[in-house]
Amino acid sequence: MLSPNLPEESELLKTILQPLLEDFEYWFQRSRHLLETEEMSFLTQPQQSDLLNRIREAQQEVGAAKTLFQVTEGKVGIEMTVLMPWHKLLTECWQVAARFRIEQANQVKN
Repeated sequence: MLSPNLPEESELLKTILQPLLEDFEYWFQRSRHLLETEEMSFLTQPQQSDLLNRIREAQQEVGAAKTLFQVTEGKVGIEMTVLMPWHKLLTECWQVAARFRIEQANQVKN
């Protein structure tokens, strides 16, 4: 039972899930742009293509989840088993971006 002091479950979902989905969209788009415009010297072409394809697939999944969330007016949630692979992929993207920035900075120094 919900406490009268807490917002309704759907409001709670909107407060938490909506910004989370927007964050996923934002970071996947940034990662996609980086991989489409830069060559990662530490990744083989197949590795870079694979990562890019996984990002595109995740973007479609996030878009579908966001649409479903909006259509139901925030009355459906998303299972953690769905969110965790997106989070894992984002972590991988952040690691690639960080390594890319480090290598770029090292090239400037040399």
